[in-house]
Amino acid sequence: MMKPPAASIDDYLAKLPPGQRAALETLRGQIRELAPEAEEAISYGLPTFKLKGNLVHFGAAAKHCAFYPGAVISQFAERLKGFETAKGTIRFQPESPLPPDLIADIVQHRIAENLEIAAERAARKKR
Repeated sequence: MMKPPAASIDDYLAKLPPGQRAALETLRGQIRELAPEAEEAISYGLPTFKLKGNLVHFGAAAKHCAFYPGAVISQFAERLKGFETAKGTIRFQPESPLPPDLIADIVQHRIAENLEIAAERAARKKR
């Protein structure tokens, strides 16, 4: 039986073991500071920040935590050495989280992307 999806980010975090919960609460706080106007939601079963569309997701798996900033892995490849990455995914251990300056740069990059896409969409509607 599948467990029901979390109703909120707080609900999602409450179900995690202490180490993962602490690491993801820290990450959530960092994202919230970087994107104060973003709205928190659960999307695809994951804690999500939305700003003119999905901005970033994060979550926990059995053996790691993950940050899902979308297709930015190649842009930040150099700085992600030492972390396990896949398309749109950065995996990390709760005891060795992503550096705050890296999170800041990724989140700011994603905000700029989303705002640019939204502006293009708005411009197309005007035509």
